[in-house]
Amino acid sequence: MARRDHWLRRGLERLERDGLLVAKGLYQKLTSRNDGTSLPAVSFVAGVQRSGTNMLMDVLERSFATDVIHERDLRAFERFQMREPAVIRTLVEGSRAGHFIIKSLCELQHMTRLMEDFAPARTVWIVRDYNDVVNSMRVSFSNQARQVKRIAKDRDSDGWQGQGMSDATHALVEQRVHPEITDVSAAALIWYFRNQLFFDQGFDRDPRVLLVRYESLVTQPTPEFQRIFAFLDIPYRPWHSRKVVAHSIHKARQPEIEPPVRELCEAMTARFDALRPLAGVAI
Repeated sequence: MARRDHWLRRGLERLERDGLLVAKGLYQKLTSRNDGTSLPAVSFVAGVQRSGTNMLMDVLERSFATDVIHERDLRAFERFQMREPAVIRTLVEGSRAGHFIIKSLCELQHMTRLMEDFAPARTVWIVRDYNDVVNSMRVSFSNQARQVKRIAKDRDSDGWQGQGMSDATHALVEQRVHPEITDVSAAALIWYFRNQLFFDQGFDRDPRVLLVRYESLVTQPTPEFQRIFAFLDIPYRPWHSRKVVAHSIHKARQPEIEPPVRELCEAMTARFDALRPLAGVAI
Protein backbone atom coordinates (compact mmCIF):
# COMPACT_ATOMS: atom_id res chain seq x y z
CA MET A 1 0.00 0.00 0.00
CA ALA A 2 2.74 2.47 0.97
CA ARG A 3 4.71 1.66 -2.17
CA ARG A 4 1.64 2.15 -4.34
CA ASP A 5 0.88 5.48 -2.66
CA HIS A 6 4.47 6.58 -3.22
CA TRP A 7 4.35 5.92 -6.96
CA LEU A 8 0.89 7.47 -7.23
CA ARG A 9 2.16 10.61 -5.56
CA ARG A 10 5.21 10.71 -7.83
CA GLY A 11 3.00 10.31 -10.88
CA LEU A 12 0.70 13.13 -9.82
CA GLU A 13 3.71 15.37 -9.14
CA ARG A 14 5.05 14.64 -12.62
CA LEU A 15 1.70 15.42 -14.22
CA GLU A 16 1.52 18.68 -12.28
CA ARG A 17 5.03 19.66 -13.36
CA ASP A 18 4.34 18.77 -16.99
CA GLY A 19 1.17 20.83 -16.92
CA LEU A 20 3.00 23.76 -15.36
CA LEU A 21 5.70 23.67 -18.04
CA VAL A 22 3.15 23.57 -20.85
CA ALA A 23 1.28 26.56 -19.43
CA LYS A 24 4.54 28.37 -18.74
CA GLY A 25 5.82 27.77 -22.26
CA LEU A 26 2.60 29.11 -23.77
CA TYR A 27 2.69 32.18 -21.51
CA GLN A 28 6.29 32.96 -22.44
CA LYS A 29 5.56 32.49 -26.13
CA LEU A 30 2.69 34.96 -25.96
CA THR A 31 4.51 37.55 -23.85
CA SER A 32 8.12 37.38 -25.07
CA ARG A 33 9.77 40.01 -27.20
CA ASN A 34 11.03 38.55 -30.47
CA ASP A 35 13.21 41.44 -31.62
CA GLY A 36 16.39 39.55 -30.70
CA THR A 37 17.79 42.50 -28.77
CA SER A 38 16.76 41.52 -25.24
CA LEU A 39 18.43 38.44 -23.75
CA PRO A 40 17.46 36.81 -20.44
CA ALA A 41 19.41 37.53 -17.28
CA VAL A 42 21.65 34.51 -16.61
CA SER A 43 22.00 33.00 -13.14
CA PHE A 44 23.71 29.88 -11.80
CA VAL A 45 22.70 27.57 -8.96
CA ALA A 46 25.85 26.18 -7.35
CA GLY A 47 26.82 23.94 -4.45
CA VAL A 48 28.16 20.53 -3.53
CA GLN A 49 26.13 17.52 -4.67
CA ARG A 50 23.29 16.54 -2.30
CA SER A 51 23.06 20.07 -0.86
CA GLY A 52 19.50 20.84 -1.96
CA THR A 53 20.11 22.32 -5.40
CA ASN A 54 17.33 20.21 -6.96
CA MET A 55 14.83 21.61 -4.45
CA LEU A 56 15.99 25.15 -5.17
CA MET A 57 15.79 24.61 -8.94
CA ASP A 58 12.27 23.16 -8.62
CA VAL A 59 11.09 26.23 -6.72
CA LEU A 60 12.63 28.60 -9.27
CA GLU A 61 11.04 26.59 -12.07
CA ARG A 62 7.55 27.37 -10.75
CA SER A 63 7.98 31.01 -11.71
CA PHE A 64 6.63 31.93 -15.14
CA ALA A 65 9.55 34.38 -15.44
CA THR A 66 12.22 31.66 -15.56
CA ASP A 67 13.75 29.18 -17.96
CA VAL A 68 15.31 26.59 -15.63
CA ILE A 69 17.91 24.20 -17.04
CA HIS A 70 18.47 21.07 -14.96
CA GLU A 71 21.58 18.91 -15.23
CA ARG A 72 19.46 16.14 -16.80
CA ASP A 73 18.86 18.40 -19.82
CA LEU A 74 21.00 16.90 -22.60
CA ARG A 75 20.96 20.16 -24.54
CA ALA A 76 23.11 21.74 -21.83
CA PHE A 77 24.80 18.81 -20.08
CA GLU A 78 26.73 15.67 -20.91
CA ARG A 79 27.07 13.20 -18.04
CA PHE A 80 25.98 15.98 -15.66
CA GLN A 81 28.77 18.31 -16.80
CA MET A 82 27.90 21.60 -18.45
CA ARG A 83 28.63 21.86 -22.16
CA GLU A 84 30.85 24.57 -23.64
CA PRO A 85 29.82 28.21 -23.07
CA ALA A 86 29.02 28.60 -26.77
CA VAL A 87 26.37 25.86 -26.45
CA ILE A 88 24.87 27.47 -23.35
CA ARG A 89 24.88 30.87 -25.05
CA THR A 90 22.79 29.42 -27.88
CA LEU A 91 20.24 28.24 -25.32
CA VAL A 92 20.22 31.65 -23.66
CA GLU A 93 19.66 33.37 -27.00
CA GLY A 94 16.80 31.00 -27.80
CA SER A 95 15.05 31.43 -24.46
CA ARG A 96 11.79 33.36 -24.26
CA ALA A 97 12.01 33.85 -20.49
CA GLY A 98 13.28 36.89 -18.68
CA HIS A 99 15.58 34.79 -16.51
CA PHE A 100 17.74 31.86 -17.63
CA ILE A 101 18.83 29.72 -14.66
CA ILE A 102 21.20 26.78 -14.97
CA LYS A 103 22.64 24.37 -12.43
CA SER A 104 26.43 24.28 -12.06
CA LEU A 105 27.67 21.68 -9.58
CA CYS A 106 30.55 20.10 -11.47
CA GLU A 107 31.63 23.61 -12.48
CA LEU A 108 32.21 25.17 -9.04
CA GLN A 109 35.85 25.76 -9.94
CA HIS A 110 34.77 27.74 -13.02
CA MET A 111 32.13 29.99 -11.47
CA THR A 112 34.16 33.19 -11.77
CA ARG A 113 34.77 32.57 -15.47
CA LEU A 114 31.15 31.57 -16.09
CA MET A 115 29.84 34.74 -14.50
CA GLU A 116 32.24 36.76 -16.64
CA ASP A 117 31.27 34.85 -19.81
CA PHE A 118 27.59 35.62 -19.19
CA ALA A 119 27.94 38.99 -17.49
CA PRO A 120 26.01 40.45 -15.88
CA ALA A 121 25.36 37.08 -14.22
CA ARG A 122 24.64 36.00 -10.66
CA THR A 123 25.12 32.85 -8.61
CA VAL A 124 23.16 31.35 -5.73
CA TRP A 125 25.49 29.03 -3.77
CA ILE A 126 23.71 26.67 -1.38
CA VAL A 127 25.41 25.06 1.63
CA ARG A 128 24.04 22.15 3.63
CA ASP A 129 25.21 20.57 6.89
CA TYR A 130 28.06 18.23 6.00
CA ASN A 131 26.69 15.38 8.13
CA ASP A 132 23.46 15.32 6.13
CA VAL A 133 25.34 15.68 2.83
CA VAL A 134 27.55 12.71 3.69
CA ASN A 135 24.56 10.58 4.68
CA SER A 136 22.86 11.47 1.40
CA MET A 137 26.02 10.73 -0.59
CA ARG A 138 26.20 7.27 0.98
CA VAL A 139 22.80 6.49 -0.57
CA SER A 140 23.38 8.13 -3.95
CA PHE A 141 27.07 7.58 -4.71
CA SER A 142 29.92 5.16 -4.07
CA ASN A 143 33.70 4.87 -4.34
CA GLN A 144 34.44 8.23 -2.72
CA ALA A 145 37.49 6.69 -1.04
CA ARG A 146 38.97 5.71 -4.39
CA GLN A 147 38.27 9.18 -5.73
CA VAL A 148 40.02 11.07 -2.93
CA LYS A 149 42.97 8.69 -3.03
CA ARG A 150 43.48 9.55 -6.69
CA ILE A 151 42.99 13.25 -5.99
CA ALA A 152 45.49 13.16 -3.12
CA LYS A 153 48.13 11.97 -5.59
CA ASP A 154 47.08 14.25 -8.45
CA ARG A 155 44.30 16.81 -8.06
CA ASP A 156 43.49 16.61 -11.79
CA SER A 157 43.35 12.82 -11.94
CA ASP A 158 39.63 12.39 -11.23
CA GLY A 159 38.02 14.80 -13.65
CA TRP A 160 36.13 17.78 -12.24
CA GLN A 161 36.18 16.63 -8.59
CA GLY A 162 39.64 17.97 -7.77
CA GLN A 163 39.93 20.68 -10.39
CA GLY A 164 40.63 24.20 -9.21
CA MET A 165 42.00 23.03 -5.86
CA SER A 166 44.69 25.31 -4.43
CA ASP A 167 48.07 24.02 -3.29
CA ALA A 168 47.11 24.67 0.34
CA THR A 169 43.88 22.70 0.04
CA HIS A 170 45.61 19.86 -1.78
CA ALA A 171 48.19 19.65 1.02
CA LEU A 172 45.37 19.29 3.58
CA VAL A 173 43.78 16.54 1.50
CA GLU A 174 47.12 14.72 1.20
CA GLN A 175 47.55 14.84 4.98
CA ARG A 176 44.16 13.28 5.69
CA VAL A 177 43.96 10.63 2.99
CA HIS A 178 45.38 7.24 3.92
CA PRO A 179 45.00 3.70 2.50
CA GLU A 180 42.15 2.79 4.88
CA ILE A 181 40.06 5.94 4.54
CA THR A 182 36.36 5.12 4.39
CA ASP A 183 33.82 6.31 1.84
CA VAL A 184 32.14 8.26 4.66
CA SER A 185 35.26 10.24 5.56
CA ALA A 186 36.11 10.66 1.89
CA ALA A 187 32.64 12.10 1.19
CA ALA A 188 33.12 14.59 4.01
CA LEU A 189 36.49 15.55 2.55
CA ILE A 190 34.85 16.15 -0.83
CA TRP A 191 32.26 18.40 0.86
CA TYR A 192 35.15 20.34 2.37
CA PHE A 193 37.33 20.92 -0.66
CA ARG A 194 34.47 21.61 -3.06
CA ASN A 195 33.03 24.25 -0.70
CA GLN A 196 36.51 25.69 -0.23
CA LEU A 197 36.20 26.92 -3.82
CA PHE A 198 33.63 29.45 -2.57
CA PHE A 199 36.30 31.18 -0.50
CA ASP A 200 39.14 30.61 -2.98
CA GLN A 201 37.20 32.64 -5.56
CA GLY A 202 36.43 35.42 -3.10
CA PHE A 203 32.70 34.83 -3.18
CA ASP A 204 32.37 35.84 0.47
CA ARG A 205 33.04 39.40 -0.80
CA ASP A 206 31.37 39.23 -4.21
CA PRO A 207 28.01 41.01 -4.61
CA ARG A 208 27.21 38.77 -7.58
CA VAL A 209 27.01 35.71 -5.30
CA LEU A 210 24.31 34.90 -2.76
CA LEU A 211 25.14 32.30 -0.11
CA VAL A 212 22.16 30.53 1.43
CA ARG A 213 21.83 27.72 3.93
CA TYR A 214 19.74 24.68 3.12
CA GLU A 215 18.52 24.45 6.70
CA SER A 216 17.20 28.02 6.54
CA LEU A 217 15.51 27.39 3.20
CA VAL A 218 13.48 24.43 4.45
CA THR A 219 12.63 25.79 7.91
CA GLN A 220 11.88 29.38 6.84
CA PRO A 221 10.93 29.01 3.17
CA THR A 222 8.97 32.22 2.71
CA PRO A 223 11.56 34.77 3.93
CA GLU A 224 14.50 32.81 2.51
CA PHE A 225 13.00 32.37 -0.93
CA GLN A 226 11.87 35.99 -0.89
CA ARG A 227 15.53 36.88 -0.44
CA ILE A 228 16.67 34.60 -3.26
CA PHE A 229 14.00 35.80 -5.69
CA ALA A 230 14.77 39.43 -4.82
CA PHE A 231 18.48 38.82 -5.43
CA LEU A 232 17.66 37.36 -8.85
CA ASP A 233 15.14 40.15 -9.50
CA ILE A 234 12.26 37.69 -9.95
CA PRO A 235 8.78 38.30 -8.47
CA TYR A 236 8.07 35.87 -5.62
CA ARG A 237 4.79 34.30 -4.54
CA PRO A 238 4.42 31.93 -1.55
CA TRP A 239 2.94 29.42 -4.02
CA HIS A 240 6.42 28.92 -5.49
CA SER A 241 7.80 27.35 -2.31
CA ARG A 242 4.64 25.79 -0.90
CA LYS A 243 5.97 22.22 -1.20
CA VAL A 244 9.23 22.82 0.67
CA VAL A 245 9.44 20.76 3.87
CA ALA A 246 12.05 20.34 6.59
CA HIS A 247 11.91 16.59 7.22
CA SER A 248 15.33 15.99 5.61
CA ILE A 249 17.29 17.83 8.33
CA HIS A 250 19.27 15.43 10.54
CA LYS A 251 17.14 12.57 9.27
CA ALA A 252 19.83 9.99 10.05
CA ARG A 253 22.46 9.64 12.74
CA GLN A 254 25.75 11.47 12.40
CA PRO A 255 28.08 9.52 10.11
CA GLU A 256 31.32 8.13 11.51
CA ILE A 257 33.74 10.65 10.04
CA GLU A 258 37.38 10.42 11.08
CA PRO A 259 38.30 13.20 13.57
CA PRO A 260 40.92 14.91 11.34
CA VAL A 261 38.38 15.18 8.52
CA ARG A 262 35.55 16.26 10.81
CA GLU A 263 37.86 18.96 12.15
CA LEU A 264 38.20 20.40 8.64
CA CYS A 265 34.43 20.30 8.07
CA GLU A 266 33.72 21.96 11.40
CA ALA A 267 36.18 24.73 10.57
CA MET A 268 34.53 25.24 7.18
CA THR A 269 31.09 25.33 8.81
CA ALA A 270 32.35 27.98 11.22
CA ARG A 271 33.59 30.09 8.30
CA PHE A 272 30.17 29.97 6.67
CA ASP A 273 28.44 30.68 9.99
CA ALA A 274 30.65 33.73 10.55
CA LEU A 275 29.55 35.41 7.34
CA ARG A 276 27.13 38.30 7.67
CA PRO A 277 24.94 39.77 4.93
CA LEU A 278 27.50 41.78 2.98
CA ALA A 279 26.55 43.10 -0.46
CA GLY A 280 25.13 40.14 -2.38
CA VAL A 281 26.01 37.58 0.29
CA ALA A 282 23.31 36.52 2.74
CA ILE A 283 22.90 33.80 5.32
